[in-house]
Amino acid sequence: MLIKNPKFEISAVSPKQYPSNGLAEVVLVGKSNVGKSSFINTMINRKKLARTSSEPGKTRQINFYNMDDKFYFVDLPGYGYSKMSKVEQAKVNGFIDEYLHIRKNIALIILLIDIRHEPGSNDKMMYDYIIRSGLPFIVITSKADKIAVTKVDSAVDSIQSILNPIKDFTFLPFSAERKIYTDKVWEVLEETLELE
Repeated sequence: MLIKNPKFEISAVSPKQYPSNGLAEVVLVGKSNVGKSSFINTMINRKKLARTSSEPGKTRQINFYNMDDKFYFVDLPGYGYSKMSKVEQAKVNGFIDEYLHIRKNIALIILLIDIRHEPGSNDKMMYDYIIRSGLPFIVITSKADKIAVTKVDSAVDSIQSILNPIKDFTFLPFSAERKIYTDKVWEVLEETLELE
């Protein structure tokens, strides 16, 4: 899919700031620095729409990116960043929990996990939370460019075996560098959002 005019719309810290136009929302969750902003930029072939940083814990609000008035990519703050104070962590977790709990426009949750590492305790907690929410979701294993192409499928399989041994959910590789996995993700998005 070609997104012609993506734009950053708002950083929200409370429900009254969420957009009210009723567009479907594709929500990105994952550990700090797992590549959520890079995922957005790669999917829409832009370099800097979503601000990326090598410093984890940069996103402290919920960022809404409008995709041609078709849907939003919603970038939630990363979890599990150890250098954030306990108070800040609690605040960020509160934003995430409140948004996921009350938002009616969520069409799909994308949980990003670093392909190089086994899912950590925070990833497992988030995965369980999403399962309990009953919302549609997929798991994206990011940073696939950091391992050999020949090892990508088995790495994805290994992460899925830990989180979803019966393999009834979708797990896909992703690489912001290689840009070779975007088509498969767009297929899932187009089907979920019923976009042409």
